[in-house]
Amino acid sequence: MTAESPVADGDPSPPPGDPLGDLFADIVGQPEAVVRLRTALRSPVPAYLFVGPAGSGKRRAAREFAGALFARGDGAPGDALGEAATEEARRHLRLARAETHPDLVVVERTGATITAEQAREVVRVASTSPVEAEVKVLLLVDFHLVGGQAAIVLKAVEEPPPSTVFVILAEDVPPELVTIASRCVRIDFHAVPVSMIEADLIAAGVDDTTARVAAEASGGDLTRARLLVEDPGLVRRRQAWAGIADRLDGTGARVADLVDTLIGLADEAAKVLEVRHGAELAELEERVSHFGERGSGRRALADRQKRELRRVRVDEFRGGLSALGAHLRDELSAGRLPPGAVVEALELLAGAARDLSANPNERLLLSALLLRLGEVLGDG
Repeated sequence: MTAESPVADGDPSPPPGDPLGDLFADIVGQPEAVVRLRTALRSPVPAYLFVGPAGSGKRRAAREFAGALFARGDGAPGDALGEAATEEARRHLRLARAETHPDLVVVERTGATITAEQAREVVRVASTSPVEAEVKVLLLVDFHLVGGQAAIVLKAVEEPPPSTVFVILAEDVPPELVTIASRCVRIDFHAVPVSMIEADLIAAGVDDTTARVAAEASGGDLTRARLLVEDPGLVRRRQAWAGIADRLDGTGARVADLVDTLIGLADEAAKVLEVRHGAELAELEERVSHFGERGSGRRALADRQKRELRRVRVDEFRGGLSALGAHLRDELSAGRLPPGAVVEALELLAGAARDLSANPNERLLLSALLLRLGEVLGDG
């Protein structure tokens, strides 16, 4: 039976004077989830399962949730941002938001699935004591891909020490995850509508055209959309991807040139994030100079930045594939391509987008895709 927690009804905004302040204010388009999270903080349980598509905000919500749990020990219960919060409570939240808190342990797959080694590490870390806060939070990412390792993790989730809280993120609940899910309080997240992302960007001062392009290219991911609005090359890259099909001529030489171009575009997209990462590293060095190396989260920051760079590349390729697909549909509507060829081409694009989850060799994946597209569209 799934663990339950009381759920409040109504507006997700905190009541006047609520000590949680603007906690979760940055979680867009998830009012029901925010209500449940606020309620959960008042009486935490050992394990939570956040379920929803990539980009729905569940990881951001998990960081906020963890920070609030850490802050409970250094302020009024649940008081992460209110006037009564101590500087230490605020520090807990700040570090959790950056995923650099020493008691926030992020477990994220490096390959296509969660490995046995990672599962065993979850069990080991779950049994250790917190470093600074009263609790340790294990943030398990992409656990819809736990596969056969679920049995290893199950015991730790069933009977964690009082000082350990699990926050498990999954896009869905496959059969392998069902038993673990039954031990958790489940909180559902939904895809953020493009219109809502666009409105959020405009409210933040982004011009209408940039907001629309960024929202459409974000794949429903508000975090990515906010990064894209800082990217002056976004429109040009979308146009370059859209025109790929028109440049195919059936030769391997042309495919090789186009693949070089697409990989270069991904490198360019990553530069915006690299600038932000440089600022984060500078902020960390400043903290170290004031408070010392202990608890700085240097390794966690480096690991997170590496993961983020990989996600940006994957998102860039997926966004490009989406732009190419939109172009092919336009060509179909205009009668310049036959339906059969477009349908087969779109299936190839969808397959490539799925394959990106397995961390493939980018050059090989793109080369195979473009060679096959050339055959399909040429035949058409």
